Amino acid sequence: MLDIFINTLDVFPSAALLTLQLTLTSLLIGSMIGLIIAFFRISSNKLLNYIATVYIGLIRGTPLIVQIAILYFGIASVVTFSQFWAGALALAIHNGAYIAEIFRGAIQSIDRGQMEAARSLGMSYRLAMRRIILPQAFKFSIPPLGNQFIIGLKDSSLVAYVGMAELWGSGLSEAASNYRQLESYIVVGFYYLALVMLFSFLLKKLEKRMSLDSKIV
Repeated sequence: MLDIFINTLDVFPSAALLTLQLTLTSLLIGSMIGLIIAFFRISSNKLLNYIATVYIGLIRGTPLIVQIAILYFGIASVVTFSQFWAGALALAIHNGAYIAEIFRGAIQSIDRGQMEAARSLGMSYRLAMRRIILPQAFKFSIPPLGNQFIIGLKDSSLVAYVGMAELWGSGLSEAASNYRQLESYIVVGFYYLALVMLFSFLLKKLEKRMSLDSKIV
């Protein structure tokens, strides 16, 4: 197994970097989608609420690999996407549904009295949401968002099945060429473990920083 690790030092690290880029891109876009859908979910507008409910239901009710295939082989046949962006958008749309529910729960966990107090001081709804509600909701959402980010990192392996040579795709190619599937997959697993540990470390740092900031305030 050590020889596989050494022989793939010119392949797996760059594939791991591609996996990291794919994950961060999809999570950034997914977070923006999630925030928008969260606002739709808590909106009094029935149409927006219905759109958000249908979106979340469809995404959470179908497998990610099916969503990736539909986007890559379906939509991409009309609009040209690279493998990277097809995969990133599919992952973003998928993660957005789960992130939306995280944001919705965090926003609704804030005492309504804070919004009422802000409005009574003359703040608009948008200003009160931006300055008072969302900063607190973001703090509450960090732990579940961290879990979703780690899930998103591991889910990124599924883009290998549309031909993208990220970490898992490179692992499949290596296993097919050396006929040592188990050992190759274990090496790939160590790379994923390292990425997850990196994410976990950064998230703990962020949680600690946010906790210190709240104590100072």
